[in-house]
Amino acid sequence: MLDTAMKTQLKAYLERLVRPVEITAFVDDGAKSKEMLELLSDITDCSAKVTVAERRDGDAAGARVPSFALSSPGESIALTFAGLPMGHEFTSLVLALLQTGGYPPKLEPEVIEQIKALDGDFTFETYFSQSCQNCPDVVQALNLMAVLNPKVRHVAIDGALFQKEVDARQVMSVPTVYLNGEVFGQGRMGVEEIVAKLDTGAAARDARRMAEMNRFDVLVVGGGPAGATAAVYAARKGIRTGVAAERFGGQVLDTMAIENFISVPYTEGPKLAAALEQHVREYEVDILNLQKAVKLVPGADIIEVEFANGASLRSKTVILATGARWRQMNVPGEDTYRNKGVAYCPHCDGPLFKGKRVAVIGGGNSGVEAAIDLAGIVAQVTLIEFDSALRADDVLQRKLKSLPNVTILTSAKTTEVLGDGQKVSGLVYENRNTGDKVKVELEGIFVQIGLLPNTEWLKGAVELSPRGEIVVDAHGQTSVPGVFAAGDCTTVPYKQIVIALGEGAKASLSAFDHLIRSSAPKEEAVKAA
Repeated sequence: MLDTAMKTQLKAYLERLVRPVEITAFVDDGAKSKEMLELLSDITDCSAKVTVAERRDGDAAGARVPSFALSSPGESIALTFAGLPMGHEFTSLVLALLQTGGYPPKLEPEVIEQIKALDGDFTFETYFSQSCQNCPDVVQALNLMAVLNPKVRHVAIDGALFQKEVDARQVMSVPTVYLNGEVFGQGRMGVEEIVAKLDTGAAARDARRMAEMNRFDVLVVGGGPAGATAAVYAARKGIRTGVAAERFGGQVLDTMAIENFISVPYTEGPKLAAALEQHVREYEVDILNLQKAVKLVPGADIIEVEFANGASLRSKTVILATGARWRQMNVPGEDTYRNKGVAYCPHCDGPLFKGKRVAVIGGGNSGVEAAIDLAGIVAQVTLIEFDSALRADDVLQRKLKSLPNVTILTSAKTTEVLGDGQKVSGLVYENRNTGDKVKVELEGIFVQIGLLPNTEWLKGAVELSPRGEIVVDAHGQTSVPGVFAAGDCTTVPYKQIVIALGEGAKASLSAFDHLIRSSAPKEEAVKAA
């Protein structure tokens, strides 16, 4: 199953195994079981420390078929893959092998101790799709927790393979995580976020730690490309720097393929986000993850930022880099059926709608690309565009119009999402030329209508544009002295990663210049005295 290049690379990784890894494969005579055994055979060929034992009593043992469990002699590890962890999940498999085999995880020591201290009975089930770039973070986090704490058990389930189970549980978005049979969470979650949800005292401890911090010279709010760059540029100046982010990496974590990042022909959002964080951690920067800012309090010399956990951080200057999120339709039914047929990531959730009817809302590049991708999976795609014509690049429009299972509706305004109380059953749109209301029966709706800046918490504190963007000048300065902004949350046009990186650097250099200028008169006064 693995080509020569992959086997060579895997062999190099598995040389790091410290202890044996025992794999128990639950299989039958089906094609998928044969594929799984082929994959496991390739793995054992790469390391003498890995062994495989077949079992054909999956039903009796309470295991899904096909699936395989990882463990190590003398260790209590309950870590299972149900289905084939290929595509984006192959990295999860490699990490699971390494960590089960005793290779130390790249995780802060305090987080490792927090995982080991969790007390209770935690049986996690994660539904993933091989094309989902958000799923590996969740799968890898829970796998690691299962390795470190015997009270944590985890099964990662390929939703496309176990379709009956997905339908029975009405899983319509990945990753979806169950804890002890109940929905625990949906969407991307890192290990820190998962642990924080389980450890009820974590928020209070974070608040106390933040309260004890000395004031910063530069405090960056936001951990995306703009925020990470701002932090690096500030730290390199030798000034006290902090980063407080709701999730480090920001919207880049939700980006599939990146092909226009100059000097890097191709990468993926999660990889870039990890590289950004690693770069920031090379400097003396206080990183405060999972911290949601709720209020900005300007001052003459010190600016204060308040957070949802009740803590506040003080700094001489602040750089706002809170980014943006997917814009919603804001129509009746959208909130009710979010993750129950209403989705925002076609790469992640598309495989769950195989053979079904879906709509894509939005005729820009993102919407048309989503429709093209989905057309290869689902039975029928209806693309709905508010304007009188699609706005996507011509090459994308030609590709879209060549597909036999795509219907394009322009001058159409979505007015309502319909459902049966459990999941989406259709939508209603208004023909903007005639005013007629039309009902479309379908099972999924993918919303691709642009971005909304994460700036609601700044209303009244800094000047915002009518679209909610932070108004900045050529130096990244906001309407408040000492407060700067960068990235997708600002009025700077063209929301691109490469632009956000540059704007983050500019804002940081401007903040440093502000610190120098504001301190110069005081120093001169001291010398004169």
